[in-house]
Amino acid sequence: MLRFSLLGSGSSGNALLVVSPAAKILIDDGLSFKEVQRRVAAIGETLDGLKAVFVTHEHRDHVNGIGALARRLKVPVYTTEATYESLPSSVGELPGVEFFEPGDAVCVDGLELTSYSVCHDAVDPVMFTVECAGVKLGLASDLGRVSALVKTRLADSHALILESNHCPAMLRRGPYPPTLQQRISSGHGHLSNSAMNSLLAALMHEGLQWVVLAHVSQENNTPELARDMASQVLGDHPAGLHVAQQDGPTPLFEIAP
Repeated sequence: MLRFSLLGSGSSGNALLVVSPAAKILIDDGLSFKEVQRRVAAIGETLDGLKAVFVTHEHRDHVNGIGALARRLKVPVYTTEATYESLPSSVGELPGVEFFEPGDAVCVDGLELTSYSVCHDAVDPVMFTVECAGVKLGLASDLGRVSALVKTRLADSHALILESNHCPAMLRRGPYPPTLQQRISSGHGHLSNSAMNSLLAALMHEGLQWVVLAHVSQENNTPELARDMASQVLGDHPAGLHVAQQDGPTPLFEIAP
């Protein structure tokens, strides 16, 4: 059994809590220590027994809280060396750092996290799959295009967290300047609703239990548009569908063998 909750998803701060019977980890932490505590409590969990924090890339909305959390709880931070060297100075000293290479698998008390490279405007961005006791959680957010590697790594996931950042038409009509629009829609930016739709279609299988849509822009998208695009693919499939928010956690979802 594996449980997970997106504590925050978007430019205001990202953090993913993953819980197994033997271990508890975070993937990214762009929230203050107090806010992480508050959101974890809201889903009936605590930070007691947290084993590690894994980092996908160095952008502030993913790492602002890792320093304070690691120092308070004395937990190691797992990151690539290039990402570590690019962390903002505001993160401060980390009490313990463990390096991995993209593609490596790291085991933490029965949780196996496998990293894979993605296309994003960061120095060495990665995403992860998490496996435990026969179930698999796949994460694909903060990437500008879907490569064959992304599909390979996420294949046969029992739960998927997929970026559905923007509606291209809303982005073109929206308040962002052309340079920022180009960055978001580029191959090193963020996935659109239609790109998420295509990725989900490629990953559908009978064992899929949950689909959680992540990093939904407040300016260039709506939860309804993202949900509708995913629903077109899911059809009558029994998998649950949820759209994550920036200002609060998702429920604590459970993946069963």
